[in-house]
Amino acid sequence: MVLNTGQDEGNATVTVKDGSGNVVGTSTGWPISSIPQNWTTDTTILSQHETPTWFNQAKFGIFVHWGVYSVPAWAPNGTYAEWYNWWLHAPPENSSNLFWEHHLETYGPSVVYDDFISNFTASKFNASEWLDIFDNAGAKYFVLVTKHHDGFALFDSMNTTHRSSAYMGPQKDLLAELFNTAKQEKPNMHRGTYYSMPEWFSPDYAKYGFGQWPGGLAHDAFNLSELEPYTGRLNISDYLVDLQLPHMLSLAETYETEIMWCDIGGPNMTPEFAARFYNNAMAKGIQVTMNNRCGAVPDYDTPEYQLLASIQTRKWETNEGMDPFSYGLNTATNASDYKNATTIIQTLVDVVSKNGNYLLDVGPTAEGEIIAPMVDNLLAAGQWLNQSGDCVYATDYWFRGAQEALNSSLRFLTTPTTFCVVSFGPPQNNQLAVNAQLPILSTDEIVYLGAVDGTQPVVPWQVGPSGIMLDTSGISLDTLGGAEAWAFQVRYSMTA
Repeated sequence: MVLNTGQDEGNATVTVKDGSGNVVGTSTGWPISSIPQNWTTDTTILSQHETPTWFNQAKFGIFVHWGVYSVPAWAPNGTYAEWYNWWLHAPPENSSNLFWEHHLETYGPSVVYDDFISNFTASKFNASEWLDIFDNAGAKYFVLVTKHHDGFALFDSMNTTHRSSAYMGPQKDLLAELFNTAKQEKPNMHRGTYYSMPEWFSPDYAKYGFGQWPGGLAHDAFNLSELEPYTGRLNISDYLVDLQLPHMLSLAETYETEIMWCDIGGPNMTPEFAARFYNNAMAKGIQVTMNNRCGAVPDYDTPEYQLLASIQTRKWETNEGMDPFSYGLNTATNASDYKNATTIIQTLVDVVSKNGNYLLDVGPTAEGEIIAPMVDNLLAAGQWLNQSGDCVYATDYWFRGAQEALNSSLRFLTTPTTFCVVSFGPPQNNQLAVNAQLPILSTDEIVYLGAVDGTQPVVPWQVGPSGIMLDTSGISLDTLGGAEAWAFQVRYSMTA
């Protein structure tokens, strides 16, 4: 089948032809618009921007929450460890506050959050090792937290503030080290940056503060008459003009981020940023994208620790930690609680079958190590993807999405030349029943992608009463990495 489009005064006509060139259908009146050649701050124009092809095809990325909060690296069950500084002060001087109680018992009343900066050493950080882990896990992109709500940056913040790893703690530009290594060693891995739009206790943010991001110096959690320092702050006139926008532009133009992954939103200069972000990318011939938390003109949505129940026509990306409750490292979490290969793969396939991407987070130690339980489970998932990734990467969702039945949980994915059925349970009695009318002809073949010996054995199939039945009696269903997901790929014959 051949698909052609024609243009007529802003409308397209779609013509569908068969393999012999015969027209089998037409559809008119599809509105079209050209890509802007100059992006401006006009939100009507900026709203035309979409997620790039590489992002739509990548499907799987690694999130990295790493910062000063990696020093205490603690939270009670069900709480974000990277929010340590906020919860320590909410409320302060209160023994019912588990953060306050933990801090008092562990560090004493004279230690404030900024004292942890000197212990954020990054002394064992090895960018090559990180990137090898991401690559072998099957991730196609990564997003580093460059500044969380505590206002501590992992890049050279220049004359906006010296509350940064380039001037304090490690005294290194950690973002540059990771990005430069990625460009050299993993050029096909796309690079992204998380950036918190507000800061909890920045005195410069008080003018714009709201809710849990009020701005203004924090009161000492153990002596309310004292104010805690905001170490590294430089005198600026306006938070948005002199810090937030320059930071975002630096991430785009100096560090060349391909993903601007904002958080929280709030007051912003995002239209000004987006226009320069997109024009800079176009001039350099790269494709970039921006999420829905920058406060304006988003390309895609980002639910958090949430799996949407149905197919979304708008592009989305869910994000969550390897930890069941936290992004930053939480030393109170048991190793057995981290997501295993089965959970990672089943979540990924489910999300992709609903038009989403999966951004899975790791929380390194203050020294820069990704702990073994996280690494081991990621690499196990990567083994599965190495064998069965053709049923994940560069696929599209199918309108049916899923099949849920007794002893059967299936997800469906499609490409122009293949169709995939991924089962979350092993075939029963050497058979896998697909109770749907699939796009398959008698001349097509089905192969199993997950064979541990690297082969792709052909799976016999036949039409059943309400769909098709796969005969798996002749193949071993052991899976690499132990992930409980079985990928069967329909390969279309190209005969007319």
